[in-house]
This record gives sequence, structure tokens and C-alpha cells, in this order.
Amino acid sequence: MNNMGNYDDIIHLPHHVSKRHPQMSMWNRAAQFAPFAALTGYEDAIHESAKEYESMYEENTFPLP
Repeated sequence: MNNMGNYDDIIHLPHHVSKRHPQMSMWNRAAQFAPFAALTGYEDAIHESAKEYESMYEENTFPLP
């Protein structure tokens, strides 16, 4: 038995289609949820920092605190 509780009264209603706004294309809808780089260049900075620390590790030249 599947009990939806609070949604029993609306679960079988037809899907709403707006008369005012056209339906968004599947391409545009997918673009809304696609990952994006919020901080441009952040990933490059992380990789550059990692390279610097790797070279310090290999050369045993860590800066003293």
C-alpha cells in the first residue's frame, strides 16, 4: 500500500502548463543545472599551488614557520 499522506489530494491532478510562459527547451533547461566555475581561475590556482608544494617536497625546501 502506497500512502502519500499530505499529497493524496493532488497527486493525480494533471501537470500544469502555463498559458503565459512558453515551455523551456530541454537544452536550456539542462543548461540551468550544468556545473559551472563560480570562481574563474580558482582551479588553475590550486593546481599551480600544488605544483609549487610538490617541488618544495621533492627538493626538501619547505619554508620554516
